[in-house]
Amino acid sequence: MSRPWLLVFLVFLVVFTSQFEWKQQFGEEIEPTPTASLKDQYVSKRQESVKEKIILSQERNIQKLNELVRSLREQLLQCKAENEIINSSAFALTEHSSELEQQPMLDD
Repeated sequence: MSRPWLLVFLVFLVVFTSQFEWKQQFGEEIEPTPTASLKDQYVSKRQESVKEKIILSQERNIQKLNELVRSLREQLLQCKAENEIINSSAFALTEHSSELEQQPMLDD
């Protein structure tokens, strides 16, 4: 009779220890350790900081590009204005030279 009692005791011991191990495993999954949580928070803050720096850098680059575009537009307008002045001067000169050509030449 002692043998069946020993088997029953061993079965209860196995069941009890296995349940204890399951609770530990699920407890670790549900409630992470404080050091892991602090590490995760540090990593997430670090990632947010890097993302903010990247965004600020991109905004500065966009501002520089906008300033360059504005400068190029001003230069283009200046070039167009100078080109119009040159074209109108050239038109006036050709008109004046054609008038001179039309006048009769005086022979001495």
